[in-house]
Amino acid sequence: MTYVYLLVAILGEVVATSALKASEGFTRLWPSVIVAVGYATAFFCLSLTLRTMPVGIVYALWSGIGIVLIALAGWFLYRQALDVPAILGMGLILAGVVVINLFSKTVGH
Repeated sequence: MTYVYLLVAILGEVVATSALKASEGFTRLWPSVIVAVGYATAFFCLSLTLRTMPVGIVYALWSGIGIVLIALAGWFLYRQALDVPAILGMGLILAGVVVINLFSKTVGH
């Protein structure tokens, strides 16, 4: 269940951050509600993940995967361009996440 909680936390953060732009500084009601619910869900599930995984590993996975997904959401939802260095950098972030999950003994499979 730990990875399910982590996945929900990541998705909640991605949805909330994507809606944050649409909220236009919290001046639009429904995007603002999505932000609040998304972050509340993200932090609750993140806290459940921290019961069984080290905080440094959880944060590395949460932020690394979140960075890539937010960049992709910005690209698809808001037409924010990604250049080659941005794509390469995100590839390196994903490679780091894979290395942590496959080779780190602190993840606690």
